[in-house]
Amino acid sequence: MTVVRIAPSQPRPGRHVPPGHTAPQAQAPASPAELRRVFGAFPTGVTALAALVDGAPVGMAANSFTSVSLHPPLLSVCVARTSATWPLLAGRARLGVTVLGAGQERACAQLASREGDRFARLDWHATGDGAVLLHGACAWFDTSIEQQVPAGDHDIVVLRIHALGADHTVPPLVFHASRFRQLAEAAGGTRDTPAPHTPQRLTTTEETP
Repeated sequence: MTVVRIAPSQPRPGRHVPPGHTAPQAQAPASPAELRRVFGAFPTGVTALAALVDGAPVGMAANSFTSVSLHPPLLSVCVARTSATWPLLAGRARLGVTVLGAGQERACAQLASREGDRFARLDWHATGDGAVLLHGACAWFDTSIEQQVPAGDHDIVVLRIHALGADHTVPPLVFHASRFRQLAEAAGGTRDTPAPHTPQRLTTTEETP
């Protein structure tokens, strides 16, 4: 029998804050507007969630998208309970999730608008099961609803992936601080920095496809 001894972890000393510098201070959320402002410090991609409803495309924009599980293949989006579009999509057999590319700012603005034809002048196609996917994107998923979990003023919608694809030559559209942005190469060329090593099975949500 092999005995493995694990040394107790040693506390790490805190980093000294030089005089004249202010350390971050935790504050209670003051308002939904303040929460939105602080959440906006985290850059995200932007997705289009869409399906055929009575033969016509219906869709919405969502940036609260994340991978959930590899086995089974799951992703999630969050939708506001005040959404008038989600009730139309919730009963569909299949939902298309399109990860928008850097050149699709207009598509995102249309899909987030409250008026007009959201799919006007957009290139899209529908699968045989009714999922609607936009052309020119950097990734897409053909999904169905696995679970819907109430969470405050939103619902967390877990979607099972049935088919997927990606075009890594298309850069993603980035949403940060309430603005659309694009990835840019650093001066002097690109530099890929490996992610720090983490255990293979830390938690399900840590495994990014």
